Amino acid sequence: MMDYQILALDLDGTLTNSKKEITPQTKKALIRIQENGIKVVLASGRPTTGVLPLAKELQLERFGSYILSFNGGRITDCRSREIIYNRHLPKNIAAPLFEIVRHFDVDIVGYSEKAILSGLHTNQYTELESRINGLPVRHIEPFTEHIEADNNKFLITGEPDEIARVKDKLIPHFHGLLNIYCSDPFFLEIMPQNIDKAHSLAKLLASIGLTTDQMICCGDGYNDITMIQSAGLGVAMANAQPAVKEAADFITLSNDDDGILYVIGDVFRCFGTCPQ
Repeated sequence: MMDYQILALDLDGTLTNSKKEITPQTKKALIRIQENGIKVVLASGRPTTGVLPLAKELQLERFGSYILSFNGGRITDCRSREIIYNRHLPKNIAAPLFEIVRHFDVDIVGYSEKAILSGLHTNQYTELESRINGLPVRHIEPFTEHIEADNNKFLITGEPDEIARVKDKLIPHFHGLLNIYCSDPFFLEIMPQNIDKAHSLAKLLASIGLTTDQMICCGDGYNDITMIQSAGLGVAMANAQPAVKEAADFITLSNDDDGILYVIGDVFRCFGTCPQ
């Protein structure tokens, strides 16, 4: 049996159920495995601020576990609060990006510590991002003048058909400069080149003396595929996108059926770390 030492979890659609909550039994199990030395990484496209409430709930600060936010743009040690990895978008990228995106029926979103920053037309998916992160939407105009220079990511929100059109336009235009991909059909992630969850998890593992073979990664969305492929055990949720399931070694129960609890029970019981 592989000696797994670290468990990386996507949040929305994976760790949290449809109510965006961690069930009491899953919470208990995640605290128990941390008590037994297993590190937990909350690996999300959310900004750090949007992950902090769940990190507090799971006592990540107590156990020295980690937050991977902005799809890998930033990694934070919850105990020391040290930012141990931080990659920003290229400077001056906001203006040429905005010039293309403004011709589509979508919104472009940036982040501050206290708000979701909407640069075009706030839509239902911008509002969804607001609810997910517990941050209000603030419209800023003009976007390129009011958005701060150091950004870990931008997000394009809109109807899936329109998002697909924007993606097809942006990828060739910014080839070699940006990493552009969907996390959901209505969310288009604009990331620094080569930055995704797998890349940043590799940086984290190297810094703490672990290997990818010692890592379990669980997810449901397109932005989870690379980390699932890189892990010693890659797990897809039953509610995952078909491409995610194809990339996984194992398919667990859905996020509404305590799929993460099932993984913990199946993998860690032999170490005596799973709640009875």
